[in-house]
Amino acid sequence: MSRLQKVIRDRQKEGKKSFVAYITAGDPSLAETMNLAQALAESGVDIIELGVPFSDPLADGPTNQRAAERALASGTSLLKILDEVAQFRKRNTTTPIVIFSYLNPIYRMGFDNFAKKAQSVGADGVLIVDFPPEEADAYRRTMQAAGLDTVFLASPTSDEKRLQHVDEQSSGFVYYVSRTGVTGMQSELSQSLGQEMGLVKRLVKKPVMVGFGISNPEQAVAAAQLGDGIIIGSAIVKVIEDAPDASARLAGVRQFASGIRAALDRAFHA
Repeated sequence: MSRLQKVIRDRQKEGKKSFVAYITAGDPSLAETMNLAQALAESGVDIIELGVPFSDPLADGPTNQRAAERALASGTSLLKILDEVAQFRKRNTTTPIVIFSYLNPIYRMGFDNFAKKAQSVGADGVLIVDFPPEEADAYRRTMQAAGLDTVFLASPTSDEKRLQHVDEQSSGFVYYVSRTGVTGMQSELSQSLGQEMGLVKRLVKKPVMVGFGISNPEQAVAAAQLGDGIIIGSAIVKVIEDAPDASARLAGVRQFASGIRAALDRAFHA
């Protein structure tokens, strides 16, 4: 069992929900990103998604787009991100790291080269946001041969056949996009989320994490009731963006993550 799978299983055995946090690698710098990742882990986050900045992030809303622009301006690249993961592993050997990317950076590096490098630095999984599961057989085999879990997306537009493909190709968890559109904070969750998740949980056997638009503890608890955990990205990226300096960024993400963790633990327990 992989480190990623074990963390999720342990939460399930405790009757609790997993908390996955997304941050953009390199925003505002790679060194600070790893400090932020450690702060999140210390504040109750179970799994860190490290976003690889991309010049044409079609699935991202304004907050994450701005973060990608800042990261690219600071000279961030996929190879540099992986090197920083190796540094992160020197002080944290328990928190799973999922590399969250568009296809282009990983394709340019080559699936084999990426898998070997990611495994060697201590990454645990990979999610390619624009890679259809129907075309991913060779990719999945390459990643899993290197011990990397694969995560795929499902959404409100996924039919039964697509959900089954997503389940088959995913080994860590399935990321359920709770609404159509791009990433970004929302004032409320989709009204149809409960109905949609009924179908997802009937067809998908892997753990399901619900993401997109979760912005506060109340929304986190409501979304977690429907799946095995939640994913929060834009709200954390906005905390990073709005803070005036490195100290404030660390304090801000700690406070935000601790609030989400506390709400989840109050609502769910053995």
